[in-house]
Order: sequence, then C-alpha cells, then structure tokens
Amino acid sequence: MSLEFRHIAHSYGSNRALDEINLVAPEGEITCLLGSSGCGKSTLLNLAAGLLPVQVGEILIDDSLMADSGSNPPPEDRPVGMMFQDGALFPHMNVAENVAFGMAQRSAADVEAWLDHVGLGGLGTRYPHELSGGQQQRVALARAMAAEPKVLLMDEPFASVDIVLRRTLRRECRAILRTRGATVVLVTHDPEEALDISDRIAVMEAGQIVQYGTPAELYAAPKSARVGSIFHGAQIIDGVIAETGVETQFGVWDLASVAGDVPAAGACDLLLRKGSFDVTPAAGAASVLTLRDIRHQGASSQLVFANRKGVEFAVDRETPDPLEVGKDYVVAPSVGSILAFPKR
Repeated sequence: MSLEFRHIAHSYGSNRALDEINLVAPEGEITCLLGSSGCGKSTLLNLAAGLLPVQVGEILIDDSLMADSGSNPPPEDRPVGMMFQDGALFPHMNVAENVAFGMAQRSAADVEAWLDHVGLGGLGTRYPHELSGGQQQRVALARAMAAEPKVLLMDEPFASVDIVLRRTLRRECRAILRTRGATVVLVTHDPEEALDISDRIAVMEAGQIVQYGTPAELYAAPKSARVGSIFHGAQIIDGVIAETGVETQFGVWDLASVAGDVPAAGACDLLLRKGSFDVTPAAGAASVLTLRDIRHQGASSQLVFANRKGVEFAVDRETPDPLEVGKDYVVAPSVGSILAFPKR
C-alpha cells in the first residue's frame, strides 16, 4: 500500500511547520524523511499516524482518503503502525505480551514466529529491562509489524542505541522490512542512516521537501550543495566564479574542475566530494596550503590543510601518497570533480 501526502501544510500558532508537502511513499519501499531538527519531518509523520490533526491537505493510502481537515480518525482507526525512538515497550508486560498487544489473533505460535523474524526466538518470557537496547528495538519492531499495518511509520527508531549497534540493527531491520514487503516511512536526522536503510529519501528544510529521489539520484544530480553534502566525505565551501577560474580561500581552481554547466559569474557554493582532489608538492607554486594533520580512517585518510590565514580545509583520500605534516602542498580538484551552485 502506498502512502501519499497531498498539499499538506501545518502550523503551530504563527509558526509554519510544513508548507505544501506533496510526497508519495511507494508500496513495499522504505522512504526516509531526512533533515535537521525543526525541519518538519516528525510533524509530517505524526500527521500520518493521527497524533496531530490535518489542517490543510489530504493523506491517502492507495488513493483512498485516510485523513483531511474534515476527517481525522484516531490512531487506532488507521491502517498504520508506529515505532518510536525509545521503543515504548510496556514495562509490566514480558516480550511475548508486548508483541501480542497489537495482534488481532494472539496465538503463542504466531507471537513466537514474530520473535523468530527479529532474531529473538525463545526470549518471550523476558521483560524489557532484561534486554539490551538493540533487543528492545527488535521487540518494538516485531510488535509494530505483528499488527500487520498497511504502512509502518518509524520515528528515529535507532537513535537510542550506540553507533556500532545502530549500524547492525538498521541493516537487520532493512532486511526484515524488505522480506515482509512493508511500506515504511522513517524519520531521521542522520544522513548515514538514511543512505544505509532507505530506497528513497525526501530531504527536508524549513518545512519543505527540497529534493526527493533514490540515493543514486541525489548523488548524481543534487539540486543544492546542501543536498549533495549528505554523502560521506562531502563538504561545502564558498567560491566565486570569475573569468580566471573558481576563486576560493584555498586557491584559484580551473573552471574545468566544475562538473556540468558552470554557473554565471558571481558567488557560489562549491560541493566538494571525497577523493576529488590532487595533492602535489608545492615546488615554488604561488598558491599553497600547509598540511596540518593526517587523520587515518582505515582504508582512507583525511588530510587537513590550512591556508596562510589558518583557515582549515579537509581532503579525504582513499590511498594517500606519503605526505609530511608541516610541509606545503598544492591542492587542486581534478577535472569535473566539483559541483557549483549559485548562492541562494
């Protein structure tokens, strides 16, 4: 079942939290709402769950109206499930009772089958406080899906567990959700998480969706530097497009380094991607940077350079040549390796 938002707007008093949201979360896919705190992503999720009333617009499931300003059924009357950040398990119920809570048919065999799905078979008699954080989130996922909702809504479901467990848990979660063919809308502020678990990403800023697409589409053709910066190793710096090249604090770069159409002359945001820079010894060059630090990150390293004013600039390289901290180097982007966007 697909979930669709049409012309959604929402305000808290005089504060406009959402403005003209149009979005379709396709059947059987995981759609992420990605953005910083206050961008409106949780408000949109809560509107779908029935935790907030629809003020403007419509919410549909498979082209059938679920809610609008004139009809706001309560959460229990909507064909959606909700999984919260902290799992929200009932502490007085054991694991099996928590999973059975939302099920229409509560047979012990069905409950155990759901626990098997999330890798917790045989733990039905334990209580939430006897489980690790990751196990609690698995129970919450089993409970949410055991109710067999047409759409599953997830509000930062992995934020309360440590980063190593979070990576494992979300990949396990993706496998389970894909196996069950669930339609999922997940809220996160973590770009790594969105890229790791989602089929599609809606990037939100200030109550609007600024771009929506697959991770591959967002990488290949970001509509802004901010959208492009969600990918690991990307960074944004100021630049000026001039006849002589791209002027930056770190040197003047050849216009050929800009991919696609070069914006008209003037101030711009430059999106720099991992591995897009060449580093060579200074050898008397006019525009040089000093290598301040090398941060080893396994198969790659982050090189931290500084200009003569002490402004730092990081370059990620997969296989860096031996470099010496304190020495001067020429750092320049390779041909077609950066994206330039006019300043907004």
